[in-house]
Amino acid sequence: MRYPVEKPVVLLVGPTAVGKTALSLELAGQLNAEIISADSRLFYRGMDIGTAKPSLAERGDIPHHLIDVADPDETWSLALFQREAKAIIADIQSRGKLPLVVGGTGQYVRAITEGWQVPAQQPDAGMRAALESWAEEIGGEALHQRLALLDPNAAAAIDWRNQRRTVRALEVIFNTGRCFSAQRIKGSLPYQYKLIGLKRDRPELYERVDMRIEKMLADGFEAEVRGLLEKGYSADAPALSAIGYREMIEYVQGKISLEEAVMLIKRRTRLFVRRQANWFKESDPRIRWFDAAQDNHKAIIDFIMSGEGWQNAEGK
Repeated sequence: MRYPVEKPVVLLVGPTAVGKTALSLELAGQLNAEIISADSRLFYRGMDIGTAKPSLAERGDIPHHLIDVADPDETWSLALFQREAKAIIADIQSRGKLPLVVGGTGQYVRAITEGWQVPAQQPDAGMRAALESWAEEIGGEALHQRLALLDPNAAAAIDWRNQRRTVRALEVIFNTGRCFSAQRIKGSLPYQYKLIGLKRDRPELYERVDMRIEKMLADGFEAEVRGLLEKGYSADAPALSAIGYREMIEYVQGKISLEEAVMLIKRRTRLFVRRQANWFKESDPRIRWFDAAQDNHKAIIDFIMSGEGWQNAEGK
């Protein structure tokens, strides 16, 4: 297949439950593409139901990358993702196929579209333990406020409830003496990219979120969580702090009821959807938005195969 530009990359973005997976499979089948996941929740083996990970049967004959690449007690950093994604993109292009990046994790998408050169700062266990103890003493929100004093840009990009990322940012700042946000240097890109956004009306999206969560429970989400704990994975593992898993862990540990867990999962997923909107704004001129409630697959393919909308690291 002949593409409009040399070394193209297409990114399909949008909030959770909007319908990216189904669309990506259709696009990949028609455009001779391979899919690269930019969803940080899909990295981890055994975390299938609670992440709505597409099954092997659903993936069919479409090659997928960066799914099931780590165990739940491993940490996949942004620097590692950026390195691996760059290599996979180059490999797909070398075989004359189209890299189709799909996901809702904003910083991973930005790493691809802005050519971030993320320093591979090694974890400092001692510093991290001290910061975690400090967080227990003053609370996660107060710790985030300390980050805001040192690095307002980093704090603005990190939700205060995500203590793990707050701790990581402070760890890097204290170890390097530089702002965490300043260490994400933008570089040139060896490809051109096109951003496609998928959207739905917020009430419809929330309804789809609730339906997805109910389906997870029906499909055995509780058993999946119990199985991970029985395998010896710590409830404090970073991967298991993901929305859904932390609430179900509290339930199986007897700390909250199932009804409370489900309520919290739905509430926090809706908050997550709103945070995703900060990464993928409908006002962003780099993104061409399509309504997922409409039959616009042909229009999306026509847009991808047109010469319109291709960008480099500077958005030109």
